[in-house]
Amino acid sequence: MKKGFIITISSFIIISALLTACQPKPAASQPQGIRVLAAESFMADIAKNVAGDRVNVDSLMPLGMDPHAFELVPSDVARIADSQVVIINGGGIEGWLDKVIENAGGEHKVIEACAGLASRAAREGEVVPDETGGDPHFWLDPISVIHYVENIRDGLSTVDPEGKEIYTKNAEAYIEKLKVLDSSLREQAQTIPAEKRLIVTNHESFGYFADRYGFTIIGTIVPSVSTGSSPSAQQLASLVDHIRSTGASAIFLETGTNPQLANQIAKETGVKVITDLYTHSITAADGKAPTYIDMMKYNMSLIVENLK
Repeated sequence: MKKGFIITISSFIIISALLTACQPKPAASQPQGIRVLAAESFMADIAKNVAGDRVNVDSLMPLGMDPHAFELVPSDVARIADSQVVIINGGGIEGWLDKVIENAGGEHKVIEACAGLASRAAREGEVVPDETGGDPHFWLDPISVIHYVENIRDGLSTVDPEGKEIYTKNAEAYIEKLKVLDSSLREQAQTIPAEKRLIVTNHESFGYFADRYGFTIIGTIVPSVSTGSSPSAQQLASLVDHIRSTGASAIFLETGTNPQLANQIAKETGVKVITDLYTHSITAADGKAPTYIDMMKYNMSLIVENLK
């Protein structure tokens, strides 16, 4: 009996060892317990290029969502509370998130992607309201996104020091892609004569894009860096006059924007209304702008096509 008992135990140990060996194991490169949540979908895509396969990065906002208009629900608060790293654009665009992070519980590393970047100064004829703290749409300039990548790299390396080499290597590779993107966008912009690089947008979001690629923003339907404001009748009349005097040929609207005011202006000025710019969100994988780089390429192609 004693001998049989020993054999049985031995067999059990061997079988247990084999079963354990057959269990799927997490990839060696993935640290356990680090959950990363990026506020916007485009930010999640940028962060994924830095994180690689080492950690999972999710987006707080669903695809197509304007961060100016986003409203949290209880499940969003729970996701924030459950994350060790929260990546935001910063610059005031996610002002609704500050108190939520503070009160969500748990410990969070908040990475402000635009930290260290200086807001653009208003040019003649432009309005950048003081109360907003400046224009937060830095990501529409790929060279500014290089700074985002560096901030994300450093933030992830602080939380996960063992992954620093991976984050650094991934960041270097993505920065090269951003430089290639910038060169390509610049070449496309230069196919349009400077005097025709005149754009009207639904709100003040394309300032950094215009500065980088030599466009002039003739005006905006909503004279604010936020989509939550409304123009006065006097402001709309002034925009109509400015479009007529400059010869601007198109109004460019971001996806999801109500085109009613743009169509009204178009009737009075004869300009085209283009309704398909992606600025605050990328698309699904089968859409026109499934990544940040694709988003920028698509926007430039659409602008160039309609200004020629």
